Amino acid sequence: MHLLNADLHCHSNVSDGTLTPEALAARALAGGVELWSLTDHDELGGQQRARDAALALGLAYLTGTEISVSFAGETVHIVGLGFDADDPALQQGLAATRSGRRERAQRMADGLARAGIGGAFEGALRYAGNPELISRTHFARFLVDSGVCPDTHSVFRRYLTEGHPGYVPHAWARLGDAVRWIVDAGGIAVIAHPGRYRYTPTEEYALFTEFIAHGGQAVEVTTGSHSAAEQLRYADTAIEFGLLASRGSDFHSPGESRTELGALPDLPGRLTPVWQALAPRIQRAPA
Repeated sequence: MHLLNADLHCHSNVSDGTLTPEALAARALAGGVELWSLTDHDELGGQQRARDAALALGLAYLTGTEISVSFAGETVHIVGLGFDADDPALQQGLAATRSGRRERAQRMADGLARAGIGGAFEGALRYAGNPELISRTHFARFLVDSGVCPDTHSVFRRYLTEGHPGYVPHAWARLGDAVRWIVDAGGIAVIAHPGRYRYTPTEEYALFTEFIAHGGQAVEVTTGSHSAAEQLRYADTAIEFGLLASRGSDFHSPGESRTELGALPDLPGRLTPVWQALAPRIQRAPA
């Protein structure tokens, strides 16, 4: 089970990716993925398409989403896996989390305009397949294609992180609410890419303990933004807190993402993979 090529974190053009759910399913299969989940930000609109495409290709599928959470001054992402996508409380919670993105985007554009970059709101909107989910990634793509920066990573460093012209904080869901929406819908909540958060050891400990107290059960150990050292560190964290381990590329776009679908290293063998606990929720094509 540790050697299963599971990719349980990626994004389509329903949120901030550039490929359709159908194209992602085909790309996952071509990359050797054996178990796949589409985890669009705060959105379930691509789930049926992703599932149908995966099963038509003979690719096992888990429902997924990635919920934006505010915790200790940082935006934290909580992935949900294997839930009932028709659960009303989950749907309502995600809709509430999405609200306010457009106003935030306009304020981001105002900040960029003051820095001499005009038309950013309209420009970013052209890249957003779902206007309700306009995000920093869409602004980054606009700035790259406009020649302001050579790549999206430099856009974030120069313009879209705290202390820079296009950064606007946003109050996302509360940690406890996000975890409960997932758990009450029959799924498992996962702390996504923990190595990305700028927490002190005390703050990180608080994140994990509160997450578990609300019913969270897993952490991403192997992910596109983790170094080899971070993978080992969060393998130890998973063991320390008794958490299941997840694996996902966080793929967004060809040529833009750090890791291709299916190209991650295996989970360390001493861990319990999250898909073992989700076995009854894995969807497969009829034999």
